[in-house]
Amino acid sequence: MKRVSILLLVGAAACGGGAEVSPPPPPAVTVAVPVQRDVVGFQEFTGRTEAVESIEIRARVAGVLQRQAFEASSVVRKGQLLFIIEPDPYVARRNGAAADVKTWEAELSRAKSDLERLEQAIRTNAVSQQEVDRARADVQQAEASLLGSQAALEQAELDVSYTEVRSPITGMVSRRRVDIGNLVGSGENTLLTTVAQLDPIYAYFDVSERIILAMLNDPGRSVTNRQAAQGDPTPAYLGLANEEGWPHEGYLDYIDNTVNVNTGTIQVRGVWSNPDGLLFPGLFARIRVPTLPQDGALLVDERAIGTDLGGKFLLIVGEGDVVELRHVELGQLDEGMRVILSGLEPGERYIINGLQRARPGLPVTPKTES
Repeated sequence: MKRVSILLLVGAAACGGGAEVSPPPPPAVTVAVPVQRDVVGFQEFTGRTEAVESIEIRARVAGVLQRQAFEASSVVRKGQLLFIIEPDPYVARRNGAAADVKTWEAELSRAKSDLERLEQAIRTNAVSQQEVDRARADVQQAEASLLGSQAALEQAELDVSYTEVRSPITGMVSRRRVDIGNLVGSGENTLLTTVAQLDPIYAYFDVSERIILAMLNDPGRSVTNRQAAQGDPTPAYLGLANEEGWPHEGYLDYIDNTVNVNTGTIQVRGVWSNPDGLLFPGLFARIRVPTLPQDGALLVDERAIGTDLGGKFLLIVGEGDVVELRHVELGQLDEGMRVILSGLEPGERYIINGLQRARPGLPVTPKTES
């Protein structure tokens, strides 16, 4: 009973004439001002590499595949022999066509001689006009037959040449698709192998409608911008999935003339030198295209950037050290800092550390990061 009385007395004293409790001070945060410097802007895309030329090597005549004259996955030169298709039937056909040509050459020579004699004889009425006309017809028939036999000889020579299958371009050859000894070219132009030119190599990628509109409004930020004064193409940089950065330097050489209405994108192509053959067709590629330099760009520490339903934001410390939530448009990273395209003014303070303690509309105690 005595202990309860003491507690009541203590409580009454505390509730009575004691000093008022002061509110806690505003939370401490670390702030910084944006760095302002000139940066080279760029746009990044994803695409696929593709051979400049890719040729299907097919049989153009029918016959047994006799020999393969290359190593799979090797580099072959233009005109290099790849396969031999059984040539004997075509050589025999060519020889027969050559014999027909000689036969009709002789026949034409005889017909012309006969016509010449008859034309001399008719002057003395030794022969009739009908015989002369018949001789002229024989000459014309022999000339037509000779032309036909010469055409057959040319086709036979082409067929003989087709028995030696040669590469039409310089590039890397694939494996053979038909084993030696099989009949090819019978009823169809059998696929024998493929050759792809790897140096240089293309990469195709799609550009969004948003960037297309930016291109129309600001040519300096366009992926298709060309330096008209110097006539230099727009440079482009490429990196593979297992590479850091964009180590391969090339340039843009093509943009399609129509926007895809289904995707709202337009296709763009770049060209890259590939002397070592590391860039194979069909690889996933990361592509960076620089734009014109951005003068006086604002850059902030990326740790300060937050995300909500409205997008990316910064917490700005304004007048009276009151916090303001400011949505911003982000640009690219530059030396570890993020470019702010809009939503931030030079000299404004933004919070780097203490974001969890800061609340929009409430004051904070800012201090500058040392």
